[in-house]
Amino acid sequence: MNDSFLACLTCAKNFADHTNAIGWSIFALLVLIVTLLGGVVFFMVRLARRGQASLDPELRDEWVSTVSAR
Repeated sequence: MNDSFLACLTCAKNFADHTNAIGWSIFALLVLIVTLLGGVVFFMVRLARRGQASLDPELRDEWVSTVSAR
């Protein structure tokens, strides 16, 4: 089967040259996705901590165990 049907021109040329461009592009996308997800998690944790720090103590719900001590 012709490689031009399987990939765009840039990738097809890299297939013919036997370079590792596809591997590096997958690695770059993985780094980008992990960095983005890390930033989102960091931002959500930061929002939660700032929300807890600025909450009025009268409005806080204290955690109460539902298991009775015997």
